[in-house]
Amino acid sequence: MNDYSKVMGMKNEIMKKSIGFDYNKFENEGIGFDYEGMMKAVGLDLQDIIQIQKSSNIGNTPLLELKNINSLVKKFSKEGKGGKIFIKDEAANPSGSYKVRRAAISVYKAKQLGYKGVIAATSGNYGAAVASQAAIQGLKCIIVQECYDSKGDGQPEIIEKARKCEAYGAEVVQMTVGPELFYKFLLLLEETGYFNASLYTPYGIAGVETLGYEIPIKMREMYGKDPDYVICTNAGGGNLTGTARGLIKAGAHNTKVYGASVNLKGLHMASDTQFNKKSFTTGHTGFGIPFATWPDRSDVPRSAARALRYMDRYLSVTQGEVFYMTELLANLEGMERGPAGNTSLAAAFALAREVDEDKIIVVQETEYTGAGKHIQPQLSFARKNGIKIFFGDPVNEIPGQNIIFPSSPELIKLREIDMDSLKKSYIRNALENNKIDSPDELDIKFLSNDTKSNPEYVTEVIKKIKEG
Repeated sequence: MNDYSKVMGMKNEIMKKSIGFDYNKFENEGIGFDYEGMMKAVGLDLQDIIQIQKSSNIGNTPLLELKNINSLVKKFSKEGKGGKIFIKDEAANPSGSYKVRRAAISVYKAKQLGYKGVIAATSGNYGAAVASQAAIQGLKCIIVQECYDSKGDGQPEIIEKARKCEAYGAEVVQMTVGPELFYKFLLLLEETGYFNASLYTPYGIAGVETLGYEIPIKMREMYGKDPDYVICTNAGGGNLTGTARGLIKAGAHNTKVYGASVNLKGLHMASDTQFNKKSFTTGHTGFGIPFATWPDRSDVPRSAARALRYMDRYLSVTQGEVFYMTELLANLEGMERGPAGNTSLAAAFALAREVDEDKIIVVQETEYTGAGKHIQPQLSFARKNGIKIFFGDPVNEIPGQNIIFPSSPELIKLREIDMDSLKKSYIRNALENNKIDSPDELDIKFLSNDTKSNPEYVTEVIKKIKEG
């Protein structure tokens, strides 16, 4: 059973057994599927999920105004500009990140369905979240990590997260970068019969809805209004998708949802030589763009994380800007937090300088920090890999070559990722991957929903694709 081609050939069968969820029920004949039907099949409403999470001390995290950072924003803003930034402190959750909201529902379902253990393939905070919830539910847990290059060098942040997983009693299987990660993941699922606690199931996304729901509820208590903008660090799309769905369920229909990712353009995430040239393991364009333009590349037949359904704008920030904001948050607000949420914070800082002073911006997550996630080990590792580090203008940063800290806060700028281009790429991928030349009306409707557009837009894009 260890033969690579045999294991990969059994992918669909292994997945079906390990999720306890029949995706075929929701498939249409062509491109699309019943997304909302799939989400309802979780079998839990929002209040059920709140109670499940509450039983593990998850949720109801603080929403904090960053008063000192907001004063700095005003100092570098034009007259009448300088919106207020708030931060949802998800580091207050067990395991130290919002991802425990996802894990709680997946592990709860695994227990309910009679599985003896759970497995997750992740190099990030999700592994620790799954491990913590498995410990509470009395289930076994295996975390499969992509950690090392072929020289055996592992990134400090990933190694830190492995320690966190092991502290909760999980077994951590560390792999070198490349296709063997998914192979090993499938092999373990088949050998153990454990539950696939994927980031991309409806269970996981439904768990994040409580985060989005809490934001306007708390903001109404504090200010009597909904936030104008919520910024989500974007990688595989689940963070943004779940948060946006929660905002909608709270009735915050006018709140704009922005994604933010660290620009790692030019670095290939599956390249052995480039893997350790990056200083961010998640929340970067190397995940954010591929998953936005084709979400069904994940470890389940249909991903419930579909960022283009909900994203109003997509912003990129640099590695240097995120490191700078990490220090700023610690030095001005006394909050030492990890890099993921500070990706959104960097974007929020730049956005706040451009919007009116009565606007409210919420950074919807923070994460814990630890030995391998601090700035110094990250920068030391970068230097070891030939990355030059200096102060200057972040606009000149070249991923894989240098990290440029802004020499002044006013150099932290908004950079757009072209949403129209992403939507067109997604539609092209949907046609090619489903081998369909002429989508029917149901396909067009699905694609318009999945790109937050309209049938006329989709029809025009398809026409241009055909014309070449």
